Amino acid sequence: MMFGTIELFFQRNTCVIIVTVKNTYFCVAVVTTIASFLGIFTVAADFNLEEGNISANASVTLSTNDSSVQSETNSSLPLDSKKDSLIKPNDPFFDKQWALSNLNLSDLWNMTAGNSDVVVAILDTGIDATHEDLRDRVIAEVNFTNSPSENDINGHGTHVAGIICAAANNGVGVTGLIPNCKILNVKVADDYGFCVEPAVARGIVWSVDNGANIINISLEIRNPSASLEQAVNYAWQHGVLIIAAAGNQGNQSAVYPARYDNCIAVAAVRPDNTLAPLSNYGDWVDMAAPGFNIYSTLPGNNYGYETGTSFAAAYVSAFAAMLSRTICDANGDGKSNDEIRSVIEKSCNQVNYAGYTLRIINPTACIQ
Repeated sequence: MMFGTIELFFQRNTCVIIVTVKNTYFCVAVVTTIASFLGIFTVAADFNLEEGNISANASVTLSTNDSSVQSETNSSLPLDSKKDSLIKPNDPFFDKQWALSNLNLSDLWNMTAGNSDVVVAILDTGIDATHEDLRDRVIAEVNFTNSPSENDINGHGTHVAGIICAAANNGVGVTGLIPNCKILNVKVADDYGFCVEPAVARGIVWSVDNGANIINISLEIRNPSASLEQAVNYAWQHGVLIIAAAGNQGNQSAVYPARYDNCIAVAAVRPDNTLAPLSNYGDWVDMAAPGFNIYSTLPGNNYGYETGTSFAAAYVSAFAAMLSRTICDANGDGKSNDEIRSVIEKSCNQVNYAGYTLRIINPTACIQ
């Protein structure tokens, strides 16, 4: 009898062991990291629990303290005035962000980098709003958990936020896809990364009522919920687009809210556009984005790698936010969330995986 699978891979100083246990309510990803002579030793585990609890999908954690702190200067992406093309930002960890080069975002950045009025709600474990790469991004915050603070103790929400809106060209850290956007910090998962469906539903409604254009939900609930679906529909009816992680069970299981029709479900891929370890897939998944060894912000002015559909969802949310001020209401319904979704879906590259069509986001196709 086969009880599960084990996958082992290496990258730089990291050994990742992925253990999938079949016919249970959980799968576990254990990562052991030994960081150079500093002797940093980190173990992270990801549990997807049964109904009522969710995981924040933090399947790979590698915390470092190798950032050089400098004062923030201009957060806009620099453009060459003669060629009108993107100049490489001076953020020291830009080269670690393989997804940015894979997505070839230069042309889209030229069009949308200055959209500081775009608001993205991040429903997660909170955000370290004092992080050197996230200062002045959070414009409002709320806590729907038992944690005493909206701050991010877990680290997951801060990592998601950095993917979306880390300051560009400020001489520190990484570069976000839409570095001038604003963030709503909506804490729906506690300091251990767990939450319940009512918190997510309340977080969605609060985000809509407080001006969100895009909602990122990098978490999963195993079973459907009427109140959660109602909240998703509430957002859609008010012109707000929700992007959610497709889950990290490594199979075709549907998770929520990603599975709902009025939500974009996002799987994760590696640099070679193959499905990332643990990523869910299937005909219910709408698209895929980079979600393997993603380098971004962590609490306390730190940075590190994470893997999972959580971070793939963040890339799609940032992409949608970039488009939110360039796409108009075409059908006269007074909203543009349907047009944004359509543009993203139609621009995807299609590859075959396990008999299913895997659609990988392709931002440059939107402006061709």
